[in-house]
Amino acid sequence: MKNKLFWRLCVFIACGTVLLFWALSWLTDHTETSMSFISKEHQQQLLGYGEQAEQILHQHGEAALATWLQQLQRKENTWAAVVTSQLTPFAGTTLPNEYLEKFLLGRSVEWKIHLYFETNPTMEIPFSDRSSHLIIQLPQRMRPGALLIYAKVLLQIALPFVLLCILSFVIYQYVMTPLRRLENATKSFSEGKLDVRVSPSLQDRNDELTRLATTFDQMAERISQLIYNQRQILADLSHELRTPLTRIDMAVDFVEQKINPQQALQRLRYEATTMRNLVEDTLTLAWLTTESPNLKTDHFDLVELIQVICEDARFEYPDRALRIQLPEQEVMINSSQQALGQAIENTIRNGLRFTPVGGQIEVSLSRNEQAYRLLISDQGPGVPEAMLLDIFKPFFRVDKARTTSKNQNDKSTNSGFGLGLALAHRQISAVGGSIRATNYYAESGHLSGLQITIDLPL
Repeated sequence: MKNKLFWRLCVFIACGTVLLFWALSWLTDHTETSMSFISKEHQQQLLGYGEQAEQILHQHGEAALATWLQQLQRKENTWAAVVTSQLTPFAGTTLPNEYLEKFLLGRSVEWKIHLYFETNPTMEIPFSDRSSHLIIQLPQRMRPGALLIYAKVLLQIALPFVLLCILSFVIYQYVMTPLRRLENATKSFSEGKLDVRVSPSLQDRNDELTRLATTFDQMAERISQLIYNQRQILADLSHELRTPLTRIDMAVDFVEQKINPQQALQRLRYEATTMRNLVEDTLTLAWLTTESPNLKTDHFDLVELIQVICEDARFEYPDRALRIQLPEQEVMINSSQQALGQAIENTIRNGLRFTPVGGQIEVSLSRNEQAYRLLISDQGPGVPEAMLLDIFKPFFRVDKARTTSKNQNDKSTNSGFGLGLALAHRQISAVGGSIRATNYYAESGHLSGLQITIDLPL
């Protein structure tokens, strides 16, 4: 499901908001209900007024009761009266005893008081005979709900504020935890810790932030690999340049001392050419490694390209046989003639360099439903199995196991510095193909040489 973080936050916020409103409504109703009853102390006091009025009436008469009622009204700042209730039905009607028992002229002290009425309700305390009643307007001091305003402020402002702060904090932590890890990883990466990654710490999530962490890891992996490659190329290049620079210094000394000046000048020219080719190939390799270009703009005949390369190779290596097996025509679409031509040329020259004088190198091209397959087989000493992948690394040379044939006439410095197959690997990858190396053996079981397989998309 797309936008998982969005839906999770929607569900969380929606459920939290609904739950918050429900809780506030319930708490408000519960609080108002609990605050709508007269306190037990005041209930007892009102009932006590009723008992006292009944006692004064029976013991001292109505005059004493009138005096007491006046004192009670002044004391409570309200009005009070003692009345009788004699319901006399007429027109042939009757009242049931149940109604007469429950009939009241005012509210019972146990009843709920409406907090929003401006006027205090009239309370009734019945005498023991149920026919006389003390009626009194509830004194203001006994009215419940005095703290309702503070309860409303607490329930409608303070409590929602606290709960929303908690909800915001939870959402903030949920979102910021991976972002904080990403921030720390970015900071560590900027400080040179190129192996830092974020995804392993977010395995329990699967949302947009996880994909962001995965994208960061992919970026970090690519950048770190580029940095490692650049460092390795610079280190290898500086190492490879030391030898020709030393020879140039020696040749300059010979010229200054007039010791074989002609030979020294030839050495200077040769070493300058070597350094120029080395630097150019290294820059090309660095560009292919750093930019990872997608070279798919040319249309050309692959067979014709291979034939031209093989003719040039025969001219440079007349002491080796080059046998080719090619179809009449194979058109490459959306590729790069220059990049592919350099890659094939480097690979063929590499095979010729390590094929002994009088030996043979075979080049064949075939096609299936998905790709072209170019096979380049030499008769050199092969490569140790553990190093078959390493030969495509820059400046890698298997000098002990695979040495250049003697009496060669190779003017290319690519293979001599270990850049030929590395460039071929990058160039073929840029056109969407692949290259690999394998040792092949004769029927007798003896090593016959190295075979390079190049697969190119149709």
